[in-house]
Parts: sequence; structure tokens; C-alpha cells
Amino acid sequence: MNSSNPTRKEKIKHELTEMLVLFLYLGFFFCSLAVYDMLLLKQYTSESLDFAFAIINALVITKVIMIGEYAKLGKRHENKALVYSAIWKAFVFCLLVFAFHIVEEIVKRLIHGSELATASRQVRFDNLAGRSIVIFCVFIPLFAFREFRRVMGEESFRDFLLGAGHSKG
Repeated sequence: MNSSNPTRKEKIKHELTEMLVLFLYLGFFFCSLAVYDMLLLKQYTSESLDFAFAIINALVITKVIMIGEYAKLGKRHENKALVYSAIWKAFVFCLLVFAFHIVEEIVKRLIHGSELATASRQVRFDNLAGRSIVIFCVFIPLFAFREFRRVMGEESFRDFLLGAGHSKG
């Protein structure tokens, strides 16, 4: 966004671009994990369903990140070295996604007829913790790039990443 007071259309375009970039990054990663599981576990039968869940998971986590950023989560260490800020944000957003997955698992069990107490005991926290460690590792480079962009500015970052001449304006 070029001006200091962007129009509503520019804000919407910027938010949609942010969502698309996040979704593509996460979608690529989750689909890669689906392929890995398929090859490792030799489960060739459910591949399309695994890819559908990977895409849905990428969409949901994209929205969770966008809401978290809108709520200004993870800003605590933005005045420190970029590596600390990126790792802190990866950690905070990983916790947010972990909490979301807990709620999601409980709701799934409630929909299938479990009582609340039973549903919460059935959640596999070890499985969610394992997923969260992987997501944390995926979030570190994601937030490192986002922190570079925040510090450098959108146009300078785009020029740095894509070469001069790719900036809008």
C-alpha cells in the first residue's frame, strides 16, 4: 500500500493477498506432509481425502493467523533482533493453533454424540503436541520472512526478494 492513508479497496486487496500467500505456503506444506504420509505408510487409497484435509487445514490455519495478527498477538519482541521476534511469533501462533485444534477435536466428538467430559478426555494431546512441534518449525521461516518484510517495508522487501523493478508504483 503506497499511501499513508490507504483506501478501503487497497486494504481489502492487501488482506486478500496476505491470505493467499499464507494459504499457499501452508497448503504446500500440508500437501507435502500428505504425500510423505502416503509414501511412508503406503496408504495410497485415501490420497484425495488427505489432500482435501490438507487444503482445509491450510485455510483454517491461515484464518487463525490472520485473526491472531488482527488481535496483535506476538508483538512482544518486535523491538528485539528479528530472529527473536520470528521465533516468539512462531511460538505464540503455534500455541494459538494448538488451542484451536483442541477445540476442534472436542467439537468433532460432541457432534458425534460424546458428552463434554468424555470428549475432552478422548482428545489425543500427544498427537496434537507432535503436530504442534511440526507447525512451530514451519512457522519459524514463515514469520522470519514476515518480520523481514515488516522491518524493511513492503517495497524494499519485494525488491530484495524478487529483484529491483518488481515494486508497485
